[in-house]
Amino acid sequence: MTKYADITESPETLKLALQAFMDEHIYPNEQRYHDELNALPDRFGRVPLMDELKEKAKFDGLWNLFVPHSHGGLKNEDYAPLAEIMGRVLWAPEVFNCNAPDTGNMEVFMKYGTEAQKKQWLEPLLAGEIRSSYCMTEPDVASSDATNVQTSILRDGDEYVINGRKWFITNAMYERTQIFIVMGKSDPDNPNRHVQQSQVLVPKNTPGVKIVRPLTTFGYDDAPIGHAEVHFENVRVPAENILLGEGRGFEIAQGRLGPGRIHHCMRLIGCAQRALELACKRAVSRSTFGRQLAEHQSVREDVAKCYAEIEQARLLTLKTARKMDEVGPKEARDLIAAAKIVVPMMAQTVIDRCMQIHGAGGFTSDYFMAEAFSYARWCRQADGPDQVHMMALGKQIIAEYADL
Repeated sequence: MTKYADITESPETLKLALQAFMDEHIYPNEQRYHDELNALPDRFGRVPLMDELKEKAKFDGLWNLFVPHSHGGLKNEDYAPLAEIMGRVLWAPEVFNCNAPDTGNMEVFMKYGTEAQKKQWLEPLLAGEIRSSYCMTEPDVASSDATNVQTSILRDGDEYVINGRKWFITNAMYERTQIFIVMGKSDPDNPNRHVQQSQVLVPKNTPGVKIVRPLTTFGYDDAPIGHAEVHFENVRVPAENILLGEGRGFEIAQGRLGPGRIHHCMRLIGCAQRALELACKRAVSRSTFGRQLAEHQSVREDVAKCYAEIEQARLLTLKTARKMDEVGPKEARDLIAAAKIVVPMMAQTVIDRCMQIHGAGGFTSDYFMAEAFSYARWCRQADGPDQVHMMALGKQIIAEYADL
């Protein structure tokens, strides 16, 4: 199996190096990043600071840390603390080439791509030269059931023709993005609804690909990466752009989403932990009714609950990562579902309490919490909504214990 990383440092050494990089290069540049973003003529263009920091990360050996252990990278359990550190600043993961959806897409190429597809798309993605999108969710159907997708991928001679509408396609707006992985139906009448779908590679500049509009979550456009509505109108690509083969789309989706879900959980723990730290600093810097906020019982209770909930979520995520290392994502689906249910809700709740401690300032861009709250909230929909994971996990647990 081809190796795509050669990480020789110990996980603890990498953790210390990553913390030092964040302290020296990320936190001091948060305002500069937003200033450069806001100065762009196109909000979905290249932020100069990002290129500068990527080179530093490569030089320091903090690059492609997400690569699976099977391809020369870290174990999930070892990557989890690193993803948590990166998650403390929402734009930081891209500095280390560890941002969604690119990590998941790169894993798709590693697992399912042909050598030609890897050469054309995986290598520049691993180098951080281009970005990618994963086109699954549709506005016209309930996409929480992935078999509902209606986009058509139909063979016509030596080409596939794609027609359909997608939305909330992360990275689609980004100037750096060059390749879309599109899921649609190639055999809609097949009685087995799990083999009706295929996934195909569509270069972003292909005729018929229409970037309709950027979408927002709670008013945030998540520039420069963004989330877009994209239409495919008689888009033609060569037949060799199919991934793995016709009818394998649902299989690819399941193989991709498991690790991606847990990566989101890791980053969200970082968001929640940083919010708690800021809230504690705020609590000793403000006074009401003759006492520091930190001396009020309600504030202490909120801090205590935040701490306990973060620790619980962190332990669940680490346990999930360990099980994925031991038996693979498919056999760890119970814990993956549990973490995906628990962690985004935890982060949303913790960040909300910490915003409250900050007063009106907590809602502003003076702090990272409002945007982090939006991230936590949309993660309760991304990669499957809470209800789908609870339904699947409940079914699995009942089947397991009803046999006792």
